[in-house]
Amino acid sequence: MDVNAAVAAAAAIAGVLTGVIAMLAFRWSEREQKRPTRTSLHADPMLPPGVDTVLSVLRSSAVVLDEADAVVKASSAAYALGLVRGGKLAVEPMLQMARDTRRDGEIRQVELDLPRRGTGRGEALAVSARVAPLGSRLVLLLVEDLTEARRIEAVRRDFVANVSHELKTPVGALSLLSEAVMDACDDPEAVQRFAGRMQIEATRLTNLVQELIDLSRVQNDDPLEDAEPVRVDELVAEAIDRCRHQAGTKQITMAAGGTADLAVWGNRGQLAAALGNLVENAVNYSPARTRVGIAARRVSQPGGDLIEIAVTDQGIGISDKDKERIFERFYRVDPARSRATGGTGLGLAIVKHVVASHGGEVTVWSAEGQGSTFTLRLPEAASARDRAAQQQPARDAHAGLDGEAGRSTAASPDSTTDTTAYETLSAPEVLP
Repeated sequence: MDVNAAVAAAAAIAGVLTGVIAMLAFRWSEREQKRPTRTSLHADPMLPPGVDTVLSVLRSSAVVLDEADAVVKASSAAYALGLVRGGKLAVEPMLQMARDTRRDGEIRQVELDLPRRGTGRGEALAVSARVAPLGSRLVLLLVEDLTEARRIEAVRRDFVANVSHELKTPVGALSLLSEAVMDACDDPEAVQRFAGRMQIEATRLTNLVQELIDLSRVQNDDPLEDAEPVRVDELVAEAIDRCRHQAGTKQITMAAGGTADLAVWGNRGQLAAALGNLVENAVNYSPARTRVGIAARRVSQPGGDLIEIAVTDQGIGISDKDKERIFERFYRVDPARSRATGGTGLGLAIVKHVVASHGGEVTVWSAEGQGSTFTLRLPEAASARDRAAQQQPARDAHAGLDGEAGRSTAASPDSTTDTTAYETLSAPEVLP
């Protein structure tokens, strides 16, 4: 009897111990399931509801960091800028900002210059970084790329400075000449001489203001809204007529040739101004008793035929270093000569913008002492009209690109023969 009781008591005790152990194991299992794992810390469900959707539509680069500085969420733009690498924020100043914000909860913002990844250029990437707390454990970093905005601002400052300088020169000359006229009121010959100089400066000022207006118009207007077929023969005749007086004064022969009955698609006024600027430059920078030729031809291309209009002179030529900058606003190869001829430094900038907005390009060949050939390449009227009916043409190739040079192509005008059609070689060399 005593033996049976002892066995029963031992079995009861073993059962109780088994139950206690099972209950403890169950509680431990529940605790382990509720404990956040490394994987769960990086999962999207940690983000507050709706945050993921908001981050996906932001234009700024977005990065969400957890309490261990690990990246929970990062937009594709953040990877493209090189902000995130290997699951970590790669920019130390931004990482320090995130830690400070996590500690005190304050929103911080700073502008930084970051080195560009994967490029050999030394220019920095300008960004604006803003850090804010997101919930109790997360930190949100928003980064805005300011590089293009700073470039545009620098172009604007340079343009304003150049305009101020160019306007100050003729205005100051007019002021001094007016004082000279007043002082020489008793000398008719001096008055007449000073008045003539005043007329020259007033003309230069008028031309500068007009070219500023023209440059602003070609940058802001869409020339293809009211585009029409424009006959190349008429553009050439108008350009020659515009420069006939200057050419006659210097005994420069102006000759037109090439393929007849060609037409381009675009704004007649802007195209006439662009070609007129090229012909006027050719005349102004050519010595007396030389020749200026204008030739047009059709060039077959896979995307549609192009019309080439080449303006060739036997002038002073352009050096290689100057060819990289001649299409910049107010840039002059020879400032003293430009002022003597009344040049404003805006003519080639207008040409570049007009041709780019028409879906074409302008190229230049030149050698010092041998002359220059500027070539306009524009879509032919028929092919351009067909493309415009299918899709909107590419525009604004000049936005903000100031300072960029045109493409330089070799041309072989024979300055000793009596031909009027100058052929150009299609071997372009891209300038930086």
